[in-house]
Parts: sequence; C-alpha cells; structure tokens
Amino acid sequence: MTIRFDDRVAIVTGSGAGLGRQHALLLGRRGAKVVVNDPGGSVNGIGGEHAVADRVVEEIKAEGGQAVASYASVADMKSAQSIIDTAINAFGRLDILVNNAGILRDKAFNNMDMEDFEAVMQVHLMGSVYCTKAAWPIMREQKYGRVIVTTSGSGTVGNFGQSNYGAAKMALNGFINVMRTEGAKYNIMLNAISPSARTRMTEEILPEWVLEFMRPELVSPAVAWMASEKCTVSGEIISATAGSFSRVKYIQSEGVQFDPEQPVTIEMFEDALDKIMDLSHSQPHAMSLQRLETRLRAMGKLK
Repeated sequence: MTIRFDDRVAIVTGSGAGLGRQHALLLGRRGAKVVVNDPGGSVNGIGGEHAVADRVVEEIKAEGGQAVASYASVADMKSAQSIIDTAINAFGRLDILVNNAGILRDKAFNNMDMEDFEAVMQVHLMGSVYCTKAAWPIMREQKYGRVIVTTSGSGTVGNFGQSNYGAAKMALNGFINVMRTEGAKYNIMLNAISPSARTRMTEEILPEWVLEFMRPELVSPAVAWMASEKCTVSGEIISATAGSFSRVKYIQSEGVQFDPEQPVTIEMFEDALDKIMDLSHSQPHAMSLQRLETRLRAMGKLK
C-alpha cells in the first residue's frame, strides 16, 4: 500500500539543501504540505540567504505540491516558535516535525573555542528541543504527531574533531528516549535518523570512492516512514546510508552480580573485568533497576 501524507503538514528544518531538501521534496511528492525552513547560512552557521529555502519551495510547487518558506533559526527559542507558527498560519495544523538543521565547527577539542562548542550544541540539540517544545502542545491536543531528530555515528561511535557535534547528537538520543514515554498516550512518536550522505557538510570528509553511492535521497525514505501513520514505534534509531538501513541499539554485557549485602572491593572488580567486558551474551540495554531486580531475585535477596 502506498504511503501518503495527504492532509498532513510537515516542517523540515534545515531543508534548503542536502538531506533536509530531499526529506522535504519526498514528503511534498507524497502529498504533505511542507514548511521549508532554512536561514540559508554557510556550513558553520554564518550568514543567510532567503533564496535557499525559496528554491526548495518552488521545487515542491513545480511538482504539484504545497509549500511555504521559513527563514528563522532554530537556535533561538522565539525564532523556533515562529517556524511552528508558520505551519499553523499557512496550513492550520502541524503533524510532522523533522529536526534536521545543523552546522559544523570541527576542531580538536584541545584547540576548540567554547564558543564553537556551544554554537553547535545550540543548533543541533537546543534547536531540536525548541522546535519540539513549540510543536508539543499542538500534537498533544490533536493526539497525533511524528517527530524525527537527526543523530549521528559521530556520537554513538565517535569521530576525531567533533566533540561538540558528537555530544549534541548523543544528547538527542537521550531526549527521544524520555519524550517517547511522555508522548505515548498522545500518539506522538519520536524517532532518530542516523544518516551518512554526500552533503555540504561531508563531501570534503568522505573518501572519493564512496561519494557516488551516498546520495542524500537514499536516506529520506526512512525519514518519511518515521513521519507516517505507519510508524507506530518510538525511541528508535535508524542508521541510513547509500541505500543501507539498520536499527541501532545500545547493548550491555551480562556482567557480574556481587552480593550487595557484602563489601565489594576494587580488586573484586578488577578480577571480574573480563566477564564485565564480555559481550558474547549481551542484551539490549535496559533500565538498571529492572536488571537489578531480576538478579537479586535470582540470588534470593528479594521475595
């Protein structure tokens, strides 16, 4: 069955180019009314050009879709509110929020100015938080919403020179982990895309041989699915690159359980380190109290 977005309204932040542009175009082709948000700045977030968002709006309209532009920055709470207001004023509702906006200010942590660290955190993390905060009461009231954040392997795995970017991206994973529980009874699903594609941000970093395969439009189907009514999962991370899609989960080892009613020493920890680090019997990471209860019951500590 074809997945469509007729009568749905979507905001895609940072959608003037790259991944965001492809997300917006795909949603528009499938019937969504789209707010194309982009202040038109450079990769490092400096400057601005309204034509960047305007061009994508015209592309969507040329294909028979409906779209309006927003030039506001997600990094300021009032500006973020104006992005959501644009959707309501233009189309009367809001169903989908794709938090895609981002900047890069890469540098080894030893050499990085805190201004650059904070600027990246402000756009990636707080920009997503501000937009979600502004959209939240609308989605709660209508008991429907789909929110997508953009995470990265720079956070889950690590990448030299991106301490600011990686920290922001990992924080977003924590954000949706909490918000999925708060949104569940309102039919608001929050998920993350972990993309890798050839964009302004990456084309100078990626090896030459892979660039031809890493078209940003190959990521967008996963984003569009997470934005659809078909998506009934929340708190998930989907990795997407070059037509490859996979689920990302945190795992933990079986580990050891010492008697909590007896002293535990540093040496005991050291002696058990091989078992603590052994992932051969790993399981998906769960809340520690759940695992602790299971272990203590197995030890006969709990009745």
